[in-house]
Amino acid sequence: MKVILKRDVPSLGDPGDVVEVKNGYANNYLIPQGMASRATDGALKALETERQQQAKKIEQQRITARELAERLQQMTVRVSAKAGESGKLFGTVTSGDIAEALKGEGVDIDRRKISIEAPIKELGNYEAGVKLFMDVSAKLKIAVEGEA
Repeated sequence: MKVILKRDVPSLGDPGDVVEVKNGYANNYLIPQGMASRATDGALKALETERQQQAKKIEQQRITARELAERLQQMTVRVSAKAGESGKLFGTVTSGDIAEALKGEGVDIDRRKISIEAPIKELGNYEAGVKLFMDVSAKLKIAVEGEA
């Protein structure tokens, strides 16, 4: 019997996969547990339509992420922090601080998507990576300045 998986089933497949299983396994376990549904002609057409819509949605998100990446590549984010006479910071500049500075520029990015190679502990110019989508990322220029 062919079934369409609704959830991830170990050793069978991922949601949306069409798999062949024995009748008893499908009728007594997968379908009653809500893990699968019968692969009728109508269900297969609905699955294909859903996949096409999902692909369009993902492509639109990818285009939006690329536009944002181009904007971030040209942007320099200014972060102000308290520093001593020698230029050393009292603390470090974190990805949360960078996300707040970006929010001030009108760009809302989650701090977990910003990666800093090494801790920022001095005044100066740095770079950070920003992962915007599955395969879209950007380099962000950061200028750390002392507070007046």
